[in-house]
Amino acid sequence: MKNTYFIILIWLLLSGVVQAETKQTIELVDGTEISYYHYPAKGNQLYIWLAPEAGLQQAEKNIANSLASKGIEVWYPDLFETNFLPIAASSVEQFPVNQIKALIASANKGKEIYLVTSGRGVVPILKGLRQWQLEVPESTVIKGVILLSTKFFVETPDPGQSGKLLPIVSATNIPIYLLQPAQSPWRWKLDKTIPALQKGGSEVFLQILPKIRDRFYYRPDAVAQEYQAASELPSLLIRASNVLATLSAKRKAAELNEVSTRNIATSKKQRSLTAYLEKPASPSLKLRDLSGNIINLNDYKNEVVMVNFWASWCPPCVYEMPSMQRLKESMQGKPFRILAVNMAEDIPTIKKFLKEKVKADFAILLDSDGAALRRWKVFAFPTTYFIGKQGKLRYGFFGGREWNEPDIVELIDKLIKE
Repeated sequence: MKNTYFIILIWLLLSGVVQAETKQTIELVDGTEISYYHYPAKGNQLYIWLAPEAGLQQAEKNIANSLASKGIEVWYPDLFETNFLPIAASSVEQFPVNQIKALIASANKGKEIYLVTSGRGVVPILKGLRQWQLEVPESTVIKGVILLSTKFFVETPDPGQSGKLLPIVSATNIPIYLLQPAQSPWRWKLDKTIPALQKGGSEVFLQILPKIRDRFYYRPDAVAQEYQAASELPSLLIRASNVLATLSAKRKAAELNEVSTRNIATSKKQRSLTAYLEKPASPSLKLRDLSGNIINLNDYKNEVVMVNFWASWCPPCVYEMPSMQRLKESMQGKPFRILAVNMAEDIPTIKKFLKEKVKADFAILLDSDGAALRRWKVFAFPTTYFIGKQGKLRYGFFGGREWNEPDIVELIDKLIKE
């Protein structure tokens, strides 16, 4: 498959459909040189595409070439190289906002400018845009921002905790077009992020991309639907910028109440079981299983219950499910139960998954509209909770792990004896 894509790309280059990239630099007054890959085109739209925490991707360069062939000029800056930073989420947080402003200023040569990013790239993009609005308040050059499954929260909170939105989100006043993969936990947080963006004055457009995951256009484990969506991404981006082009570009920077962002997480948490010391009551959970029966968590007050939120498209979920089955079997005869809540997949998809990939006979519940996920404050897949015999939240964990290990069995036995 990769060889085929390479051959097609070479053919496009030779035929003149795809223009070879050139590397350009912008020199700031302090001597810093911002490097970027340039894809020239004669149209009136220009994209500044900022790579997120995964760094520059060949897939994005290929998309930029495709956009250039359709008349969209693309600048693809390498702020990791510019700032001598490693490719990591913590590095993205350190991109100076004046560099985003400098890119906009240099690109301001009569074309409409759109900023594009994904993941954590939203942080420097929104901060840089606001700085531009403050310093060049009369400018109408920025027409909008196109975001692909971006992360608007300070960090992924512990299970059951409310996530905190980045302060810059509600201080953003620019038209925004969200391209959101359906198979993503961030999809279910849009009810918080969209109102926060609108609070600052942003018009927000949302397009859900069905049956694909985050990073679909450069995933090493991409499936056929994701390859197809990746091939359509240039057209989706052009459609987004054409929608944004219809709106007024003159914007006043919104007020930023929290200037400090020192509370932003710059490294991944050490994952461990989170104990709920105050033992809060568990949220309600009443869903149908694969046979249509209604399963109610309240019916298991005298049992320890493991509630797991999962999806078949989530690799860590697939990884951990066999260990969940082994855990169930090892606890046979004890007051212990597993309720695995599937995230918005249809019954045929789930049954095929259970038949062909993972053998599991614990209860599979259907959260078709994400209501349970919201109540349980799930920010990542998989997320797992342990409920004590009195219906209280005792432990939580996000991420995949081996659930039949001795420490987990010992913990469950301890909860059973309480």
